[in-house]
Amino acid sequence: MTTTDAVGSRAPQAPWLRALRPYGRADARKAVTQMANTLLPYIALWAVMIATVQAGLPYVVTLLVAIVAAGFLVRIFIFFHDCCHGSFLPSRRANRIFGYLTGILTFTPFEQWRYSHATHHATAANLDRRGTGDVWTMTVEEYRTAPWSKRVAYRVFRHPLVMFGLGPLLSFVISQRFAPKEANRRARYSVAFTNVSLLLILVLGWATIGLRAYLMIQLPVILVAAMMGIWLFYIQHQYPEVYWARDEAWDPVRAAMEGSSYYRLPRWLQWISGNIGLHHIHHLRPTIPNYNLQACYDAVPEVQTVKPLTLSASLQCLGLALYDEDHRRLVRFRDVRTD
Repeated sequence: MTTTDAVGSRAPQAPWLRALRPYGRADARKAVTQMANTLLPYIALWAVMIATVQAGLPYVVTLLVAIVAAGFLVRIFIFFHDCCHGSFLPSRRANRIFGYLTGILTFTPFEQWRYSHATHHATAANLDRRGTGDVWTMTVEEYRTAPWSKRVAYRVFRHPLVMFGLGPLLSFVISQRFAPKEANRRARYSVAFTNVSLLLILVLGWATIGLRAYLMIQLPVILVAAMMGIWLFYIQHQYPEVYWARDEAWDPVRAAMEGSSYYRLPRWLQWISGNIGLHHIHHLRPTIPNYNLQACYDAVPEVQTVKPLTLSASLQCLGLALYDEDHRRLVRFRDVRTD
């Protein structure tokens, strides 16, 4: 199953939807340009961090550089993400090779993540098909009738310190080192390949700059990048008026236009995040590479009708936790009375 099939199988072919097709063509020149303006600075920042550690400068200097490097790693993850959709490079083989390489840099196994992400696209905003590649979201009624232990677990999971603090560590550093039981052979291979590659990089770092120096650099970079990434994924589908529906009423176009945000960021943050804030367009046509999303938005009036979610407004979404099916919106725990 591809993400295009998953979304397109039930989508009405309105003329404006067909207008998105030309932007789904990969461009090797644009892709190589992005590789150069992202991977080269990322490597340079690693060199700077190594120099700060070896020179014995205060660790805060290394951490400040690590934050910048983490931003570039988020952008690298967007390239990885596009490779999973087969959209970053014109060649399917090139997407797979570059996807594996960027997956190593981002601690994410290519085939396994590609499968779970395809499932996310096929089931986004579908209340009857939650659970794979999405943020755990309970309805108000489910929460009310859940056992006390499950309500406590859900509250802990939804706490910002857990979701955006402990969550990045568990997700990117630990849980992605293991293949789920339902994973096929290719997905298991990608997990093993990524793990072995990371181990070899660790050994190389140990043999060259020392294990302590390597961990002092790698851990803050991957953790800060993971925090940024999880926040982006969260805000793409977790805001007050977000669309959710039961399977029989689920509409893929509404799931994209009303169930995926247009996260309007300052220009520099939009660059770092690879235009992924234009998430409603991405869900309408997942094969549009990141470097074509803004052009698509500018050219197709229909996608401009989505109300943008600003950076300041997005911070107010932190407390949202439960989907109220009666009022069709996400609400906070304090808005729900339980027995």
